[in-house]
Amino acid sequence: MKRAYLRGMTNPPHNIPLAEWAPHDAMWIGFPSHEELWEDDLAPAQAEVAALATALHADGEGEEVRLVAANEEAAAEARRLCPFATVIVEPFGDIWLRDTGPIVTGTGADRRAQGFGFNGWGGKYELEGDDSVGERLAATTSLPYAKADWILEGGAVDGDGTGTYLTTEECLLNKNRNPGLSREDIEARLKRDLGATRVVWLGKGLVNDHTDGHVDNLARFVGEGRVAIPEPMGEDDPNEEAYAEAAAALLEADLEVTAIPSPGAVIRPDPETGEDRIVPASYMNFLIGNAAVVVPLYGSEADLAAIEAIGGLFPDRRVTGIRADHILTGGGSFHCISQQVPR
Repeated sequence: MKRAYLRGMTNPPHNIPLAEWAPHDAMWIGFPSHEELWEDDLAPAQAEVAALATALHADGEGEEVRLVAANEEAAAEARRLCPFATVIVEPFGDIWLRDTGPIVTGTGADRRAQGFGFNGWGGKYELEGDDSVGERLAATTSLPYAKADWILEGGAVDGDGTGTYLTTEECLLNKNRNPGLSREDIEARLKRDLGATRVVWLGKGLVNDHTDGHVDNLARFVGEGRVAIPEPMGEDDPNEEAYAEAAAALLEADLEVTAIPSPGAVIRPDPETGEDRIVPASYMNFLIGNAAVVVPLYGSEADLAAIEAIGGLFPDRRVTGIRADHILTGGGSFHCISQQVPR
């Protein structure tokens, strides 16, 4: 497998985003808003998002939850389900704010909201409002906003706050994103826009992931230099090869690797054809809040083991599991629909 590292300054530059486990001022969460997209899953998906918001709020011990609704009807439901939350109405195509929202970088006076180009995950789902919601959300804060001159989704990279990033070749080198950019060009832009001093390239992501292998479904930093990655469950785990290749690359990069159970083969009906298919379900799509870590569950035999394993990584937070079946029909889970605003 190809892999490369970008090495730079000894001291991380000021434009690095803080690690997800650093304290937050707030968490943006996309609230399902379009009946024509979600159909029968709309109300159940809204309930799952409300459960996530409630866990993060943690009776006031967590962070401010900012639910982002695309219209007033959805906003009213968000307020009903989550009276503790701040509800923001900003039109968007769909709820995947990890990819369309801004990434807050730096600390203190250097904090800013960094935006990127967005093209619907390589032209697959180009919905009105998704390419501008990041700038509009940034405008609801006091942070200056800048938009980079290339395509990048937030779920395609994961950092530990020191300048080290994980990503996959399947996504960032995919010609449907930045066809004119080489690996070296992309590394240079990660250094310029997100303060990267080291990029660890993994290979491919999960089977049938429409994001073309976002790393936040595959491998996640859980501490400085420490990465969690799934281990296969059962002989029919469709992602066994991807897990093994990623683990080997991480170890070769001298990162500490800890194994988390995989949900195994999760089968759901295709929303268009009705035929059963493997879906990209992953416990790696957990979300780290100030007081809680929320793990998506899928009714797998490994659900409880995953909660226990992830709980061992965050002993200072309440780790809870919440079913995410209806959000998953849209192609993602809790990490995908959120974006933190670091303190």
